[in-house]
Amino acid sequence: MFTLHDKSAAVTGAASGIGKAIAELFARRGAHVHLLDRDADSAEKIAAALRVEGFSARAHACDVADLAAVQAVFAAIGPLHILVNNAGVAHIGNAENTAPEDFDRVFSVNVRGVDHCLHAAVPQMRAAGGGAILNLASIVAWVGIPDRFAYTMSKGAVAAMTLSVAKDYLKDNIRCNSISPARVHTPFVDGYLSKNYPGREAEMFEKLSKTQPIGRMGTVDEVASLALFLCSDEASFITGCDYPLDGGFIKLNN
Repeated sequence: MFTLHDKSAAVTGAASGIGKAIAELFARRGAHVHLLDRDADSAEKIAAALRVEGFSARAHACDVADLAAVQAVFAAIGPLHILVNNAGVAHIGNAENTAPEDFDRVFSVNVRGVDHCLHAAVPQMRAAGGGAILNLASIVAWVGIPDRFAYTMSKGAVAAMTLSVAKDYLKDNIRCNSISPARVHTPFVDGYLSKNYPGREAEMFEKLSKTQPIGRMGTVDEVASLALFLCSDEASFITGCDYPLDGGFIKLNN
């Protein structure tokens, strides 16, 4: 079950964290994986390691906020069966103290970046006879989180785009779903803690972990496993759905 044998898959933001875990798992399940990231060197190291293991992987330098760059990469990829829109940036701030340039930066990557990839990839997916699109949303699309104004805006847009794409491409055999993670332990979390809480990293890590009712953060491998299911043929009856991967955060935080 859950094989992606001979399917072509593009994963954005694949050089670290969740994107890296998804790209590696997809390759190991038989997909021809294309790792898209601004950090081309890191993406190539991951792709090269996968090739050494005998899997199919290729890295592409790509800033999803740049439409021309996205179009060039997807033209080079050709017919596509799977797209994972994972690339994103975060921002801390409320409606008053979020600067316009920070709002625009989040929008350009998290919203327009998804739009760019959809615009370029859907024709390639149609040429392949259909496929699966997976967007990385967030629990902030469904619940209020302090000081995440721009980020919440962007992930709410991703959740809405998921529904729109799922509806528009039913006739083309293209499914579209999303995952809404709570806190997941990634290099971003470690960097955030070291920058903002030097000397208190372990204490704050524990505090952040306990905001999930299950008592810990998620792992990138757990996100990748759900992504594998939603992009596999076993999920062929699922489209237009969002999956909270949140340790009970949305329903059980009283």
